[in-house]
Amino acid sequence: MFGKKCALIGVIHIPALPGAPGYDGNLERILDECCSESLIYKEEGFDALIIENTHDVPYIKGRVDPETTAAMSVIACTLKRETRLPIGIQILAGANIEALAVAHAASLDFIRVEGFVYAHIGDEGIHESCAAELVRKRYNLRSQDIKIFADIKKKHSSHAITSDISLAETAKDAEYFKADGVIVTGSRTGEAADPQEVRSVREAVSIAVLIGSGVTAENMQDYAKNSDGLIIGSAAKFDGHWSKPVDRERCKRLIAASATLPPV
Repeated sequence: MFGKKCALIGVIHIPALPGAPGYDGNLERILDECCSESLIYKEEGFDALIIENTHDVPYIKGRVDPETTAAMSVIACTLKRETRLPIGIQILAGANIEALAVAHAASLDFIRVEGFVYAHIGDEGIHESCAAELVRKRYNLRSQDIKIFADIKKKHSSHAITSDISLAETAKDAEYFKADGVIVTGSRTGEAADPQEVRSVREAVSIAVLIGSGVTAENMQDYAKNSDGLIIGSAAKFDGHWSKPVDRERCKRLIAASATLPPV
């Protein structure tokens, strides 16, 4: 999909959309902002993008309203046309069927899925496994080319109810339930994943392994050997904070760091 081992995937944290409390009524401005950031990522050499409705707080659990799905579709179609890069989507919180629908309509390449296997407790409440419904929906849409990348023991969540199941075992079960890849994260946005846990997951599965938080120019070497993709948001933003705009100079540093990674 990404054309090389250990691809760099830039994150577009979309401003609050129609239906969210923070929406300012100007979807055209949001679209322009997303296009501008996506082109910075492309021009500096990132391999792919992912779009997320990050600012739609507080999130609805397991679904979104139709206006959110419609807005995400418009943004996704526009960015795909403008960048011609592989693009994925995540719709928070756990609105995985809606994400698949947008990906299908916009010819996107992957979806990032929370709550794929097992249950966890997020800010919004208890998320249960969506694998059966999601994989069947993908089959019925004849969209098997849209990859499912599943967060395992995802960030911003409590995993006490699955504390007797290791990260590697969770990854194995995600693979068994037909995920195309698994995403390993730290405990919160911008916090780095444990390289030893990443290694244990890499050894446990034959599907793609991606890092979903905390990757920087300085620690990229820690993940390159055992991952197929690095999802980078905070480190590409001004002041290294996810809520700020994409910083071209930080993107340059990330690309420079990726050029020094050893061949795998």
